[in-house]
Amino acid sequence: MINHTMRLTRTQVLTEAKAPDLESVRKLNCWGCKLSDVSILAEMPNIEVLTLSVNSISSLAPLAGCLSVCELYLRRNMIASLSELWYLRPMRRLRILWLADNPCCGENSSQYRLTVLRCLPRLQKLDNKVVTEDEILSAQMEGEEISAPAIGAEQQLSTNGHANAKKDSLGHNTGKTRTYELKMKPQSREKFPTLHSQSTRSSMKKVIFFRRTHLMQCFCF
Repeated sequence: MINHTMRLTRTQVLTEAKAPDLESVRKLNCWGCKLSDVSILAEMPNIEVLTLSVNSISSLAPLAGCLSVCELYLRRNMIASLSELWYLRPMRRLRILWLADNPCCGENSSQYRLTVLRCLPRLQKLDNKVVTEDEILSAQMEGEEISAPAIGAEQQLSTNGHANAKKDSLGHNTGKTRTYELKMKPQSREKFPTLHSQSTRSSMKKVIFFRRTHLMQCFCF
């Protein structure tokens, strides 16, 4: 069993899976390892059976690229919203999912199950219970539609191991804000030479016309 840690590392994965490299990993058991950061999963595209139950995982973003997964065990983690299932939708081979005992399951077990099955209609077993054809049909009518998590982009950035940009006291990403503000600065008048030159020429013509008219009036007298 992998030693207790908060972040799943390459060494731990290769030791547990007994694989020469991450791409060779097909099965991985990380049950009860107190993990909260599993970003390294993004480097395991060929994994098929993944056990992450009894940990502290809150985002499923790192699993988005694990397209070969057919069995996924996530019982008793910290997944707060069913919108995280959005990252599992590309897993067309996923047939077994265990998600029970997560905050996202809520108190209405029936509605929870229908919502999960609407998002993942290919499942054959959910929370150790066989999925029936009638459930799949009901899920399309009664299950809630799941959309991408509102902060999915930021979660995916952090879980892919990239450095997070600094945030201000309100939690805004200051790096992105500064870039956005720079893009939205009003364009200088020099950026519009045609309009500027046309306006200038028009004004000059009016001045010249006025002066010529004034001179003609002087000569007439």
